[in-house]
Amino acid sequence: MEQSKTSAPPVPEPNAAKIELGTRWQPPQPLRDFQLQDLSKLVNLSHGANFSVPGAGKTRVSLALYEHEKSRGAVRRLLVVCPKSSYGSWTDEIALVYRKPLPKYEIFETNLLSDTEIALVNYERLSGSLGQLAEWLAEAPSMLVLDEAHRIKRGINGVYGSACLTLSPLAARRLILSGTPAPNGVEDLATLMSVVWPGYGAQAVANAVSNRSLNEASRLLKPLYVRTKKSDLALPERLDRLVFVDLPPLHKEVYRALVGFESRRVSASCQDMQELGKCLIYLLMAADCPALLAVGSSRYDPLNFRVPPLVPNPESDMEQLMVDLPSYEFSPKYLETVKIVDANFKLGRKTLVWSGFVRSILSLQKILSAFNPAVVHGGTLNRYEEIAKFRSDPSCGVLISNPATLGEGISLHKECNDAIYVDRDFSAGRFLQSVDRIHRLGLPDTANCSVNILVARGTIDEVVHARLARKLEFLGKILDDPDVTELAAPEEEPSLSESMDKEDLKLFMEHLGVAG
Repeated sequence: MEQSKTSAPPVPEPNAAKIELGTRWQPPQPLRDFQLQDLSKLVNLSHGANFSVPGAGKTRVSLALYEHEKSRGAVRRLLVVCPKSSYGSWTDEIALVYRKPLPKYEIFETNLLSDTEIALVNYERLSGSLGQLAEWLAEAPSMLVLDEAHRIKRGINGVYGSACLTLSPLAARRLILSGTPAPNGVEDLATLMSVVWPGYGAQAVANAVSNRSLNEASRLLKPLYVRTKKSDLALPERLDRLVFVDLPPLHKEVYRALVGFESRRVSASCQDMQELGKCLIYLLMAADCPALLAVGSSRYDPLNFRVPPLVPNPESDMEQLMVDLPSYEFSPKYLETVKIVDANFKLGRKTLVWSGFVRSILSLQKILSAFNPAVVHGGTLNRYEEIAKFRSDPSCGVLISNPATLGEGISLHKECNDAIYVDRDFSAGRFLQSVDRIHRLGLPDTANCSVNILVARGTIDEVVHARLARKLEFLGKILDDPDVTELAAPEEEPSLSESMDKEDLKLFMEHLGVAG
């Protein structure tokens, strides 16, 4: 039975329980010290959260916790809710850590067999399959794991969050996994904790942060979760560089005209989040290359980036300027990207290039054609072939993708240690997750990692950078993790929508010169 809303979340007693992994647990190597430390704490909690950084082995620790609970008779089944991109990680780990015959596992499509022990389902399938999943959970004592749990940050107001809040009370043991549990602030963390401990998890977070410093709140919340930090992994240092570029004259003229055009367009409807989201995307694209605005979105654009072509006032010459601009000026961000990729390629290093827009990715594909680029976005049919090309083809010096497609569930650190962000949005979680594609456990001590963030002076880029820095600082302090805070303040390097919260919106409107 769940405790009442006024009950305090359980605080673990050190060494209160012995870890029992049973006879079928047989990983290729023992759990690392930091994984054992996380497991020991989770074993002593009735339910819990693992907020360790990507690459710290949260999947393996989760399976070990399940095996411990099964060995002592507390659970008999495991339901894992995760993104599709994480299926491979889970099935690979199951094949690695268990001796044969393996536990019967399946990826849920339409029907869930009653004799299945471990079931994987993606977040998109939850709402249409709640009845069947709920029945399967209730048939036998079960453990529920939510992987990349930050996807439910909207809680009861979101499709994923509502479904998980429905399933959560049916599980005998609950565990959530996320390397970025509070990308936008306290509300995100409260939502996640409400799934772990229905009834009082959110209140525990509210009580911890009420009239307290973030350091004090972090101390109060630490008993409820485990977190392995980057520093615990003993990874080689990563160099984070902020690369400012100046817009050439015509580019600057178009951008300023666009700001004026958009400020007049949204001033009368500044509460319309859909229109404001479009406006944000137009400005982010214009900071990359205004010619992108003359092209319509494709169905493969990330959902919150789908915007039609921009159609300025017919009396304005801005539309023709946008189309003709590439004939006169080269995008300074694209030029900087070429320089960095070329310098890396000459050193035998591959580069991961991030841009949030499919039309920008396709433009970069042409611009970087000399480096035989691999390209992955939402519409890429042969995604795994493109990734294999990047990993194994020495003539392929660059992979171009967007964080919404490739920011989770894949490791590229063995092939690539350099990343370029052509643009970023307000999503701190997406940024952190994508950085960890190249900086994670398994890097050799001699690896030199670099993250290059391109910022066009005098544009929305500066607003996004300032806001992300504040979000990362909050996340680092609430998790007592200086590694995250350090990423908020990269050193300055000379040039070689739905994600908006209230503060994001305020700064965005100020950039437009519109009173909110």
